[in-house]
Amino acid sequence: MGAPFDFAPERPEHIEQILNGLDRYNPETTTVFQDYVMQQCENQTYDCYANLALLKLYQFNPHLARDETITNILVKALTVFPSPDFSLCLALLPSHTLAPLSTSSHTPAAGDAPLSEAVQKLNHLKNLLEGANYADFWSTLDSDDLYADLVADVSGFEELMRVRIAATVSQSVREVEKSILEGWLDLSGKEFDHFVGTVCGWNVDGDKIKVPINKDNEAKGTVVRENVKFDQFSRVVRRAFEQPA
Repeated sequence: MGAPFDFAPERPEHIEQILNGLDRYNPETTTVFQDYVMQQCENQTYDCYANLALLKLYQFNPHLARDETITNILVKALTVFPSPDFSLCLALLPSHTLAPLSTSSHTPAAGDAPLSEAVQKLNHLKNLLEGANYADFWSTLDSDDLYADLVADVSGFEELMRVRIAATVSQSVREVEKSILEGWLDLSGKEFDHFVGTVCGWNVDGDKIKVPINKDNEAKGTVVRENVKFDQFSRVVRRAFEQPA
């Protein structure tokens, strides 16, 4: 059985008390939650339940919202894909943040603000990850300085993403071409060999990477047996003939 959704092993005691009491709805706790988000970014910890509580406070008190904190929460949610955390966070943001940005030939839309642009760029990264377009994820991440600014506060972001990508790959394949995996991980040479061999524990076999068998990537045959007795079948046939035309 998995851990409860609201469980976070590194959660401080004072955050636990706020989440379990009425203070979670107290606007004065926003600064406490904001500091906790920055702590997660610096220490490579993660607490989705607390982050959602802060976004809910922002919903009730939009004047207290901080764009930097919101984007940090979204970036942290990316680091735990393929979990639905990013979508959960997105659902608590103002609707205009996902509205199409206006062009220079149109009147600026209400959502044409730094937060809207940041949210939509991060949502694009999330869509690439969900579609297993890992090489495109890395090229997109390197294509715009804004991406670098958005992930700058999250310590070890690229390493965390490589670990998540590798974990997802290990659930679906047992062998992959080295050149393809290099693109998926955005690594090559000694860095690639170290990550694959030391971090992942996979084997390099020439141009192939061998992924050890696990419960997710092991092919298992399924045998389906129908437990229908002959007398049951005969009764169904008899009733069909006995029904008046």
